[in-house]
Amino acid sequence: MSNYKIILSGGGTGGHIYPAIAIANELKARFPDAEFLFVGAKDRMEMEKVPQAGYEIKGLWISGIQRKLTLKNLMFPFKLISSLWNARKIVKSFKPDVAIGTGGFASGPLLQVAASYKVPCLIQEQNSFPGITNKMLSKKAQKICVAYDGLERFFPKDKIIKTGNPVRKGLLDIESKTVEAKNFFDLKHGKHTLLVLGGSLGSRRINQLIEKKLDFLDTQNVQVIWQCGKLYYSQYKIYNNTNNVQVYEFLNNMDFAYAAADIVISRAGASSVSELCIVGKPVIFVPSPNVAEDHQTKNAMAVVDKGAAMVIKEEDLDADFENKFSQLVASTEKQKQLGDNIKKLALVDATNQIADEVEKLLKTKK
Repeated sequence: MSNYKIILSGGGTGGHIYPAIAIANELKARFPDAEFLFVGAKDRMEMEKVPQAGYEIKGLWISGIQRKLTLKNLMFPFKLISSLWNARKIVKSFKPDVAIGTGGFASGPLLQVAASYKVPCLIQEQNSFPGITNKMLSKKAQKICVAYDGLERFFPKDKIIKTGNPVRKGLLDIESKTVEAKNFFDLKHGKHTLLVLGGSLGSRRINQLIEKKLDFLDTQNVQVIWQCGKLYYSQYKIYNNTNNVQVYEFLNNMDFAYAAADIVISRAGASSVSELCIVGKPVIFVPSPNVAEDHQTKNAMAVVDKGAAMVIKEEDLDADFENKFSQLVASTEKQKQLGDNIKKLALVDATNQIADEVEKLLKTKK
């Protein structure tokens, strides 16, 4: 029997969406007749990204709780009731054989309801420090796939399987693409290439830093591929093709971007960290301080503590960036050491292993 019905939920940021799509793609390859349905938050980026990947998605009216008292918080109980109500309608009509949650607001109501209908549930936790949704769902889920050690502090130990985070397929063999990638971006072969990633929506603070340091980077013989994000592109596109700089709203050819890069500056979202481990390039992490429970600092430090990356906090960028960056550019030895060490942390088979666990759940259901 392979005409299974599989429901997936995860979103809010690329870090929750791409793992869900990667898992769906792997399951689709195994079960070509299976039916897939995604459930997301109505006004978030999954409503655009999931259909682009070829899957149907339904939206719930849900958002997270803000830390301060706002109108949004006053709306939260109504949104939650509405989401649970709609999630129930979706689950009753779709009748899934398994439910998969990768975190984000919408996965809470959906998996809560799926579990109440005795649908086997798997959650995939990307971070070293779980968010509130997955902590709540862990009691109901049969399996919890994680990317870091030590999560039995938060989850029932007997449900945890360490798989790593699913990443895009094209990243597994980037070493063979370096020359092709540099030509694709029309880069000079004798210069260092810096890849700047502020996360799927961009990062105001990283963008401000890069704008301020363009002349400095030029003195370091560095060319820049700068993904500034949708929110900031109109502001920074004036720097496109000046001083060896290329500015992008969003990079669709991530495998080429990574292959062309000698050094990467990135946020420390869990999916980015997992990708960068597989890519194996020297990284300077600039964790976002505005993330629940300071996830990103914890993710970055899990790598930095193993001598596998550098980190600069946002508040230290002005004081430390030039010094740290110029030291890294000047030392091929340091670059190689960071690249080798971060590669050792890569868990390259995550998507397959998670799909294996989903398959076991499907078999128990039938």
